Amino acid sequence: MILSYLVLVLAFSFAPYIKPVLMKRNFLLPTLAIVIAILFSSCQKEEDQLNPVADDYDSPRLVLRQDIEALDGREPLSRSELYRMFTSYIDSRGVLDWQEMNDYVVWSAALASDSIISVGFAPESYGDISGSIHEINMRDGEWRALRERLINFVLERNRRLYSDRRWQREDVLAFGEKPLPYVNLRVWDYETLAMLRNFTVTRYCEPMGYGIEESQGPIRSDSGCGGNNPAPSVPSDHFSMAPQGAMVSWNYLPMNIHKAWLSGARGNRVTIGLIDTGVSPDQAKLNNEFIGGLSGNNRFIDKEGFHEPCSWFVFCSNDGVDDLCGHGTNMAGTIAAPFSSDGSPSGVAFRSNLVSVRATEDVVVNTSAEKNGVSDAYVYLGNRSDVSIISMSLGDLFSNGQVTDAINYAYNQGKMIFCAAGTSLSWTTFVGVIFPANLPNTIAVTGIKTGGLNNMQKCTSCHSGSEVDFVVTMEDQNNSSKQPLTLANAGNAPTYTGGSSVATATAAGIAALVLGTDRNQSREDVLERLKQSSNFYPSRSGQFGWGRIDAELATQ
Repeated sequence: MILSYLVLVLAFSFAPYIKPVLMKRNFLLPTLAIVIAILFSSCQKEEDQLNPVADDYDSPRLVLRQDIEALDGREPLSRSELYRMFTSYIDSRGVLDWQEMNDYVVWSAALASDSIISVGFAPESYGDISGSIHEINMRDGEWRALRERLINFVLERNRRLYSDRRWQREDVLAFGEKPLPYVNLRVWDYETLAMLRNFTVTRYCEPMGYGIEESQGPIRSDSGCGGNNPAPSVPSDHFSMAPQGAMVSWNYLPMNIHKAWLSGARGNRVTIGLIDTGVSPDQAKLNNEFIGGLSGNNRFIDKEGFHEPCSWFVFCSNDGVDDLCGHGTNMAGTIAAPFSSDGSPSGVAFRSNLVSVRATEDVVVNTSAEKNGVSDAYVYLGNRSDVSIISMSLGDLFSNGQVTDAINYAYNQGKMIFCAAGTSLSWTTFVGVIFPANLPNTIAVTGIKTGGLNNMQKCTSCHSGSEVDFVVTMEDQNNSSKQPLTLANAGNAPTYTGGSSVATATAAGIAALVLGTDRNQSREDVLERLKQSSNFYPSRSGQFGWGRIDAELATQ
């Protein structure tokens, strides 16, 4: 197109000199017509390259906001360079926002993982869709056609750039079509990614599979997994035994969970969605023994799985509902394990229903399959009318637009969403609330030690910060190994679990106790009762939110 402009400028520049000749031969007008035709053809060619396939519907065209920065022969940043850049950002500012990174950095991060990117889109006229995303129908012509334009843009670019392969739609589209306005695309070329990021219809464009672990790359970290066998011995001060025979974890008592039970608050008829690593098929208490005892027979546990690992040019495959990590089993036990007579540990809301959704392999949501699984899980639970509360004790140091969209979708459907503020691992060096607990539509929870509430201390590995809403006691101030008891992978003997993970599951269980006292309450009603029962209310701490929840007060 630049060449065409140059031709046009030259034509008019030299027109005074050639005009006599051209006019004698009646040639000026045809010449100018040809020049204009070339210009139009060039513009049309560029437009056709951005919009290569005609649609059945009149959808927004793919137009760049601005010219993209040239690569100029630069090689992508190495994993070590990315690691240093990102850890410096996170140490000083907290969760990394991909929107603040330039095209070159995003392209480098994509190539350092699996080259799957997430593109959120919307016609420009829609503006901010966070509050209306649940009203969008992706089968409608405008939205569907816009998605197809983006897919076809990448498909045609790949056909031109990598002509040795016979490219098909499924080669560039990862994880299939989604019910929300985002699409997962495989992109290797810098210019393709930069253009996607700069289209006027693009809300975000970011790598799905980049993880900050410098030495391990895009493989699973096993973070938070393992060690879910029964504890070899449990000191007597780590639990109480109910008269009916159930084990009650020591940390329930300082939050008066047992007193809420005695007043009749047990989570009756409440359904809680748990997004985690699934539940163990060998733990009978989360299978055929989920009912019975004081939990009664009028409740259920459902299991779904949305974790779909995939590789280049291979269809992604779902790897089931079973917990291969142990973390999901721990959280399910904390939330809703049955109140049995055989000495096994009870969950907080032991009469609530549970929907376990396997979305990840471990607690760090840092692969494409995990981000896709989490977003699918939120959409699924958002669409279930029986689910009122969602608990997720997972997160990452990087923001993700797709997961944010799915959380907004579930929130707009009326769900109360609890997320873990963060639990430090060997490779995290900062203290702050992680994603997605830092989002406005989630309730962030962290864990604290025993001791005075006016001089509150976070647990050894827990994160805190201004986004925290509530805290849960889950570690002894004099003995960091004294943590809550919950279900192991199998059997009745308990195991230990900790961090902000168990704090979040406990808070979600308490919310179910509150909601169970009156099923006509709104989400806002339940949240207000949790706030009013907390020790800092009506004030708010800069690190611990409203403070520690008192389950007895909240359920009165």
